[in-house]
Amino acid sequence: MPDVEEAPRAPGRPRSLRVDEAIISATLDLLAEGTSIDVLSIESIASRAGVGKATIYRRWPGKDALLVDALATLKQPGPEPAGTSVRDDLITMLSQVGGPANKDPRFAKIMPCILPQVARSEANYQAYQEIIEPRRRRIREVLRRGVENGELRADLDIELTMTVLIGPILVQRVMRWHPDLDADKMPEQVVDLLLAGMAPQQNA
Repeated sequence: MPDVEEAPRAPGRPRSLRVDEAIISATLDLLAEGTSIDVLSIESIASRAGVGKATIYRRWPGKDALLVDALATLKQPGPEPAGTSVRDDLITMLSQVGGPANKDPRFAKIMPCILPQVARSEANYQAYQEIIEPRRRRIREVLRRGVENGELRADLDIELTMTVLIGPILVQRVMRWHPDLDADKMPEQVVDLLLAGMAPQQNA
């Protein structure tokens, strides 16, 4: 890999985005290749990125902070929902759950390895929550809008509904839990299955 080490910065000089990207990419490459979080080190990241350890420490206080930023690049919030209907918006949002909207092919290799780390550390759990909250917030907003405009029942439990919508798709994409289910078709299938329970009750 070519050396991307930056020259010494004068006071106030902006840091190089090219170097930042090289460090992030090196971190994700090592994780995708099977390096565990416990084994991953600043030294190995620096070597892969073609920079010195000091360059990394000028940007991040340690490995944990770097990991949060690196993993966040794999979990972008995605496009804003169009607002046409709750059904269409939910299908759009759920289609991004677990990977297909993430064009980075490293996602599918990294996330199953990250989840056990989330369970072992409160700090890792909080970091994971920060990463996924922007996307979760958008789904929450779609559900709340549906309640406000009458598409969804007024007493809908927003947080529980969001979990029920996301859970099956996430499990199928990350764990391939059921070999006969097509994860790419599941967003529409799950939304249509649950809409009957989420819609306002019709008077007899």
